[in-house]
Amino acid sequence: MATTSKIEWTQLTWNPVTGCSKISQGCKNCYAERMAKRLQAMGMRRYRNGFGVTLHWDLLDLPFRWKSPRLVFVNSMSDLFHDGVPFEFIKRVFATMTASPRHTFQVLTKRSGRLREVAAELEWPPNVWMGVSVEDQENVHRIEDLEHVPAAVRFLSIEPLLGPIERLPLLGIHWVIVGGESGPKARPMEREWVESILSQCQEAGVAFFFKQWGGVRKKRTGRALNGKTYDQMPSSLQPLLRGSFPGKNSPRASALSRRDASPAPRCDGSPSG
Repeated sequence: MATTSKIEWTQLTWNPVTGCSKISQGCKNCYAERMAKRLQAMGMRRYRNGFGVTLHWDLLDLPFRWKSPRLVFVNSMSDLFHDGVPFEFIKRVFATMTASPRHTFQVLTKRSGRLREVAAELEWPPNVWMGVSVEDQENVHRIEDLEHVPAAVRFLSIEPLLGPIERLPLLGIHWVIVGGESGPKARPMEREWVESILSQCQEAGVAFFFKQWGGVRKKRTGRALNGKTYDQMPSSLQPLLRGSFPGKNSPRASALSRRDASPAPRCDGSPSG
């Protein structure tokens, strides 16, 4: 179950796990839940459990079939670090990613506590990026957990942005994605919130990617910020970007972070050295 993605910052989605549960305000209008229930109603076998957490063991080896390098968003329809996903299954997913060095995998979670707990027991090859979702100031603590993960690239998905984040800890963070909520019940995002995060990223030398303004009709609102399209990516992605990434409608800017990925901290929180 791999799908060419319309998400602007990736190429492909790979879903060895489907289904999730809500843990914070960012989950309120979950697009994955809407999609899963729609596919269940259509009789799709893999969504027979609706949005209940479901493991797809037969999809664990799917990346081995992709011959050309891909940028892969892992579990767009779930959260790999959900309590319902056994640790042995998480290790199998990481083993597949480790054995597929030609692909770059983007893993994203809201369950940063579990991520931090198990990070030392997982392999962290350079082609595995790790990110956390943060929707407001209240959930900035997830970034602190991410700082203890020895991933080559650590990133933030600030979507949906539901409020101002004045103090964004960016030490050891390489990439920030910002976007407004979209869909029939989309909550508004203020321009000042986005501009504040952009300024913080620029001051810290962190790559900034503005995904969308969102709203009920996101195509109308677009993704330009003050007349510019921000498509910055982590500099470690540069080899994959050459002539291949990712074929979206908007021009792909080659803007990269002003710094390379910094040395990752050890899982015990001590600096690497």
